[in-house]
This record gives sequence, structure tokens and C-alpha cells, in this order.
Amino acid sequence: MGEILRVEHLRYVYGEGLPDATVALDDVSFSIEEGQFVGVIGSTGCGKSTLIGHFNGINRPTGGHVYVAGEDLWADPSQIRKFRFMVGLVFQYPEYQLFEETVYKDIAFGPRNMGLDDAEVDRRVRRAASFCGIGDDWLDKSPFDLSGGQKRRVAIAGVLAMEPRVLVLDEPAAGLDPEGRDTILGQLKEYHRQTGTTTVLVSHSMEDIAKYADRVLVLDAGKIAMYDETEKVFARAPELLALGLSVPEVTKVFLRLKEWGLEIPTDVYTIPYAVKTILAEKARREAAGGEGGGAPC
Repeated sequence: MGEILRVEHLRYVYGEGLPDATVALDDVSFSIEEGQFVGVIGSTGCGKSTLIGHFNGINRPTGGHVYVAGEDLWADPSQIRKFRFMVGLVFQYPEYQLFEETVYKDIAFGPRNMGLDDAEVDRRVRRAASFCGIGDDWLDKSPFDLSGGQKRRVAIAGVLAMEPRVLVLDEPAAGLDPEGRDTILGQLKEYHRQTGTTTVLVSHSMEDIAKYADRVLVLDAGKIAMYDETEKVFARAPELLALGLSVPEVTKVFLRLKEWGLEIPTDVYTIPYAVKTILAEKARREAAGGEGGGAPC
């Protein structure tokens, strides 16, 4: 399908020219293909939020370029609004941005700003609401009468209603209980599956990244430490740990098994993959007459 987002030698400095200037991003280059689901991870202060703020022009590069669908965001600053419709950004705690009288009006705010007619706005509102598990009975309610998790769904629906080509999510499940977290992330993954919208997920949860992302970008002190397919990144678990990051709990289990002498892959990052790996090892041992050596599975 081709490249949808490209970052070339991106550099960003907070307070450039001042004595306390801080380099947040330093010579960052990568690209994302249309339809991919990319996870972004890194320790606190590594530049994750600064990076994604460049994707729709919230941040302007100190150096380098950001391209969306082949166009340089800042080639013509008067056109930046166009890119903000192409790249939808869901901030942490997006429910704090709700302000309309009803859920319907809040979800419709973005599409109306795009100049769409009433019929198209209505179609988008109802489609986005459906993806986020928002029933018709919610639409006439005040968003401020909803629970925290429900408000989060409304805020996300407002971005989905703009039908961006790239959906960027900055810790979209932050602060929710495990059930609410699974619900929202599951809905976003289903949205990606059904629409093919390029999705970028920033998260501190390695389990979430492992479960949902096709590729993973690892930032460290404003530079790219890794960028590869998910299984290849988590196969480098010792390096991730050395960067001060965690890895999925199931990966830690397989690393410990390796330490105990079991000849088993350590690129295991999800429970289904772990089960498949263990069953394959068991079958191999049975085929060899049970003489595989090492710790039993």
C-alpha cells in the first residue's frame, strides 16, 4: 500500500538558543507503511510524546522533516490544518477535552470543522460511536454525566469520526481499570482490523504493545534504539531491560527457562505464542524419544 508517514533526520530542541535548551529528539529517521499498527515504547522522558506531536504539526521540527502521504508538513505552513485532519491524535486523558452539551455534538465537532454536510456528519458520528461501543441512547446525554471510561470512549470517537488516515494514540487506556483498558484497546484494534487505518500506539505497557502492535519503535534519550517487527524487538529482551524498560511477563519466564539450560526460543512475547512454543518443544522431545535433555516442559 505504500508509505504513509516518513520522518527524516528529525531534531527537536526545547528552549533552543537558551542556556537550558534540551534536545528531546536527535536525528530520528523511520517510516511507517499504510495499514501498519506500530507501537512506540521508551522510558519516561525519552521523547515519545514529543515525537508523535510532530505527526500532525503540533510540534514544528527544529531540524529535519516529517512527511505524511509524501507531503512535507511544513513546506507550506498555511496548509497545516489539512494534516491535522489526516493524522488524528488522541492525547492522554482525552476526556478532559470534552466540552459540548451532548455526546453527539462532541463526536460531531471534528467532522463539522471539516466542512462536511449534515448527512455525512451523522454517518460518521454513528459509525465512530458504534466502533467505541457507544449506543444511540448515549448520544443525547451530556458527556459530563458519563463515567470516566465512558467519557474516554466519547473522546476517542470524536477523533475516529474525522476518519484520519493515521490514528495516533498516546496512552489511550491510562488510568482505567483492567476491564476498561481491555475494552478500549480491543475496540481500537477492531477498528484497525476493519478499516485498515494506520495506527500508532504509545504505551508503557509491554503487554499491550506485544498484544496489538505489528512493529515496535523503541526510543532512548531522543534516539531510535530499535525499530522492527514486534517479535524481533522482544527477542532482544536483554537489551530492552538494559535500557531500563520492562518486557512482557511471559518473555521473562522464557528468559529464565533459558538460564536454566532449556534450549527454547526467547522471542516469546504473548501467551498464545508461549503455548505454541511449549507444545512445539514437547512434540520435538516426544519425537526424539524424550531425550532432549535440559529442563522438562
